[in-house]
Amino acid sequence: MKRDDELLVLFQGDSVTDCGRERQDPAALGNGYAAMVAGWHTAAHPDSHARFVNRGISGNRVRDLQERWEQDCLALAPDVLSVLIGVNDVWRRYDANDPTPLADFARGYRDLLERARSRTSAKLVLLEPFVLPVPPDREAWREDLDPKIQTVRALAREYGASYIPLDGLFARASTRRPPQDWAADGVHPTAGGHALIARAWLETVDLGEL
Repeated sequence: MKRDDELLVLFQGDSVTDCGRERQDPAALGNGYAAMVAGWHTAAHPDSHARFVNRGISGNRVRDLQERWEQDCLALAPDVLSVLIGVNDVWRRYDANDPTPLADFARGYRDLLERARSRTSAKLVLLEPFVLPVPPDREAWREDLDPKIQTVRALAREYGASYIPLDGLFARASTRRPPQDWAADGVHPTAGGHALIARAWLETVDLGEL
């Protein structure tokens, strides 16, 4: 078991993780769920000195993570690696006619996990990509998104990762409040949406067990 002040928690992903972080400040966590996880953990465990690092980059797809994995993941030697990626692999099919075939998505995601497993001892945390039906044209994305969600679920089982089913969590939350209250454009969470992710993350990952 590592001492708490030696733990490094790395958040990786796209704009949902990036969330406006200051790129020139390596300690910046942005304004979303990564910052909320760090803040709530600190509030609940004031003696904790675990370090939280955000390397999400807006617009990224799986293949972008592959290109920067050495510098932005492996070189950091995280103890916890949290990955939320995939919505842009879907979105680019619909706004730029630049799809990511399912086989390429699965192969690329597997490559990320294989390299992390072989080069680090990180606990893996996989968050499934999600979309809400606002605006209504997002409904058409399910054809492309749902198989990718199933791929992430299968990889989580295969690699023994902790899994956070965000698409299901947001769908359930949207039965209580309108979906736009959770993500105004169906993709980028509101403050409440980020809090939903952060709460699920902290309920899933017990840093005290590491």
